[in-house]
Amino acid sequence: MKAALAGLLAGVLLNLPLSAASGAPPTFHAAIAPVIYRECSPCHHAGGSGPFPLVSYRDVKGHARQIADVVRRRYMPPWLPEHGYGDFADERRLSDAQMRLIEDWVKAGSPEGDPSAGPAPPQFSTGWELGTPDLVIRASRRYLVPSSGPDVFWNFILSPSIGHTRYVKAVEIRPGNARLVHHANLLIDRNRSARVNEKEPGAGFPGMDLSIESAVADPESHFLFWKPGSVPYEQPKGLSWRLDPGNDLVLNVHLQPSGRPEPVQPSIGLYFTDVPPDRYPILIQLEHDGALQIPAGAPDFLVGDDFTLPLDVNVLAVYPHAHYLGKLLEGYATLPGGKRKWLVRVPAWDLNWQAVYRYREPVFLPKGTVLSMRYHYDNSASNPRNPNRPPKEVHGGNQSTDEMGHLWLQVLPVGTKDQRMILEEAMFRRRLQKYPADFSAHFNLGGLLLSRKDAAAAIPYLKDAVRIEPDQPAARNTLGAALESEGEWDEAIGQFRAALRSQPRYWNARYNLANALARQGLIDEAIEEFRQVAEANPGDAAAREHFMEALRESGDAYAARGDFAKAAGRYADLAKLKPGDADLRNSLGTLYARAGDLPRAIEAFQAALAIDPSHQGARLNLKMARQMAH
Repeated sequence: MKAALAGLLAGVLLNLPLSAASGAPPTFHAAIAPVIYRECSPCHHAGGSGPFPLVSYRDVKGHARQIADVVRRRYMPPWLPEHGYGDFADERRLSDAQMRLIEDWVKAGSPEGDPSAGPAPPQFSTGWELGTPDLVIRASRRYLVPSSGPDVFWNFILSPSIGHTRYVKAVEIRPGNARLVHHANLLIDRNRSARVNEKEPGAGFPGMDLSIESAVADPESHFLFWKPGSVPYEQPKGLSWRLDPGNDLVLNVHLQPSGRPEPVQPSIGLYFTDVPPDRYPILIQLEHDGALQIPAGAPDFLVGDDFTLPLDVNVLAVYPHAHYLGKLLEGYATLPGGKRKWLVRVPAWDLNWQAVYRYREPVFLPKGTVLSMRYHYDNSASNPRNPNRPPKEVHGGNQSTDEMGHLWLQVLPVGTKDQRMILEEAMFRRRLQKYPADFSAHFNLGGLLLSRKDAAAAIPYLKDAVRIEPDQPAARNTLGAALESEGEWDEAIGQFRAALRSQPRYWNARYNLANALARQGLIDEAIEEFRQVAEANPGDAAAREHFMEALRESGDAYAARGDFAKAAGRYADLAKLKPGDADLRNSLGTLYARAGDLPRAIEAFQAALAIDPSHQGARLNLKMARQMAH
């Protein structure tokens, strides 16, 4: 495909001097079609996101003057970054010569020319662009987009059915109704925390932005982004991302009403690889939404943020983001020697055409480099995109009528995997400098310190996170794990229980609670917690193993106290989980016999022999039980 596009572009370049040299007006097939097919047709085709097709000569001629107008104003093709302020792959931008060529063609009456002089019209598949996915997940329910009103931001929760950890090399997002979907972001929810926002299972929930650094969603530091005309991105070898059993995927979709109610039901295709990642990128976020208090009528309101790199990195991609008041968006790096290196500059921001921009080559930035974001906002009546008429004061927030100022950079730390933690810690501490009461910064810093096995240092940050958001179950669960590491069993159990009060189906917290109860000798309580986890997650081998271990331990404890009936009850539950274990059936029969229940004892010994006819212990016990019964 890349070779074909390169051929089309080469055709444009070859046709430019020939047309100019001959003096003849450019024709569609020889000069215009290669430009249209490369820059316009990917969106403007039957079933595409464009409002009309631009594939045939008749299609293009019918919109010739409109095309000349929008390319002259650089409204089309949609490409926001200013040329020369970052070297991006797949730059969708017409040269001045190409724009003049289109204008000359329109002025000449839009002649068709010889069809054999140009490329064949592109063909667009209705199937998956990367071939058949390894796993397809569709939203369980449709969302009905209203006929009118403001834009809608809706979150669909998708649950991959996988039995073991998989590594994802590519994702293809199919929005379900491309005409209504402006863009979409896919996030990973490892704790299934997003489900607490649903009023009904599978229904989804509203919200413009899910924090990439929150407990709700973790994208594994990859941009999983879709917009009309985008091509699915396949990660280079070594940059796949991990998907574990029980993880949720959250598709955050920006929807635009069409004038009539229409349903949207997106799906995604996952492409797996057997090669686990050996390089670990991280997303650096520059932002200062807390300073976004834009006065009504302000034509140029400036917000900035800076972050000093604690180590060497290579920048792979950038994603600038603002809402409707954004005007000029700048991101740059100041090297240790004082030289400025541009990362991106958007002189005329338009939320409708936001995108992720990947660099043609990684941008190396040494330790000590200062990353800077400078965003300008126009809250005056002269801003045609201002959602408020008349203008009113606007603050930072997640609604479309609020504002945001984010600059995301995907970077690869230079060095070992452990370098990533150094960068993460610096980011969290920088956020706490800006927002001392920020939940996500306290929670993530605490979690990071705990992952380094420094529970004592983690606990104060996790306690602050719980104090700030008492009903956040992931924070309470993590605090419980940290307290458990320090031997604070009662307080740890209390935190696990509090997490489950907020989210009863939070299986990770229930599993942790069961383990803590078992460690404290509260085996019967632990069994009931393990039972719920095992029944809800039949594919979780670890939960099943712990459940069986707790049943055995409880049975043995009852037997040691002489309560053989209760002991037999535990072993009976255990036998259901291990139906092919002859030794277990023999032990169960022995407990029934000691409890005086000879009929059940005989039945258990017979079951043991049915599994293993050579089991001498069961044969002898069966004989003795029959003698005692008579």
